Amino acid sequence: MQEIINIFVKSIFIDNMVFAFFLGMCSYLAVSKTVKTSMGLGIAVCFVLLITVPVNYLINEFILKEGALVWLSPSFAEVDLSFILFIAVIAAIVQLVEMFIEKFSPSLYSQLGIFLPLIAVNCAIMGASLFMQQREYANIGEVISFSLGSGIGWLL
Repeated sequence: MQEIINIFVKSIFIDNMVFAFFLGMCSYLAVSKTVKTSMGLGIAVCFVLLITVPVNYLINEFILKEGALVWLSPSFAEVDLSFILFIAVIAAIVQLVEMFIEKFSPSLYSQLGIFLPLIAVNCAIMGASLFMQQREYANIGEVISFSLGSGIGWLL
């Protein structure tokens, strides 16, 4: 439990996506003119991180680990599909978030403009998935703690 809390706090304050790694700066700066739009996009980024990073963790564990696809063919043993699959998951979740915001908050949807669909190519989202893969978190609790902390760090 202490490990999960440490990962959460570290991802907010020490490994902050925006200020430590400078990931996601373009959308962060673009919508920070008003509190309403920055909070709206911040919550959307938190939600996308909270969904995509654990899903990408599961994909990494059960599909992308070395040798996971060898049962299909021995030639698939060294195929690395992580980048393609991670982007596909991120794009799908962002599309759902965009449709949800358009349906339930049309004013926020119009204020966020192009920056809402650009969450799909936000390097903070992809960076979080790649950091998760690189750091080899031991369980889904650590991944959720990391993704939530990264989202809150981006929101701050």
